[in-house]
Amino acid sequence: MATDFQLTIKKDLKPSAIPSEDVILSKARELMNSSETWKKGKSYHKDLVHTFHRPKGPEDGAAWHCRVSQHTAKDATFDEFWNMLGKNHSENEIKYIKEVKKATLLKEISPSQSIWSMYYEFAPPVSPRFFTVLQIAHLDEASPKTGIFVSIPVDVSEDPEMAKQEFHHATRGRYCSVERIKELGHGKVEWRMATSSTPGGHIPTFLVESTMASTISASGLRRTLLNWLVERPQELDFGYSREPARDFVAHLDHSQHTRRRTNDYKCPDRGWYCCLGAH
Repeated sequence: MATDFQLTIKKDLKPSAIPSEDVILSKARELMNSSETWKKGKSYHKDLVHTFHRPKGPEDGAAWHCRVSQHTAKDATFDEFWNMLGKNHSENEIKYIKEVKKATLLKEISPSQSIWSMYYEFAPPVSPRFFTVLQIAHLDEASPKTGIFVSIPVDVSEDPEMAKQEFHHATRGRYCSVERIKELGHGKVEWRMATSSTPGGHIPTFLVESTMASTISASGLRRTLLNWLVERPQELDFGYSREPARDFVAHLDHSQHTRRRTNDYKCPDRGWYCCLGAH
């Protein structure tokens, strides 16, 4: 039943049971709104990035973690954020997240909905992972402009054509995430991401959860859009200097380097990965 649908990694969604886009987006908006009341965690990078969390509930397969940051137009405009996060999302991730090696489109359901299988390779001792997700991108151009990108784990075993395209030589991981890009006025943009995830395999849950806040605070920013904007200016016509974004990224790099010197074993993240990514 669509009314029973929850954003969760507790149980993979079957393609035949995918609810309407309106139902999924309603749950995504609820999650984003509720994240504003979650318990505040640490702030990072001179209070540029704030983290929040919600403990695992009855319908959750893992706890939820949230990252929030605000950006001026000199970091990235709303349209620049959305063009990288809301359009060709999986293909773009290959370009700016080094762990993402392959992205296979299993099925395009509609212009805004598709099922993808994503393949990641990490430094030892973490073995390769794959994540198969339903992705939904929705842009509301009414003021304030808001873009929402949802990723939900799906089980495609009931469809042989889709199943055979998954990366079965790797370990299956699962993540559910919602990213929201929202105009705040005066050229500012809020980037809010919430994720619940498991890398699968034998990585201990306590290790994943204990490193989640610090991982998502940098991975989503340093290793996604801002990194791309700084390093590939020739591919976008900014019309102004990217030095503020460059300084922001350099600060994230320094923070990551400091953490690695004090903790050699870090799960790269999907929340635990790339945040695991946000995805």
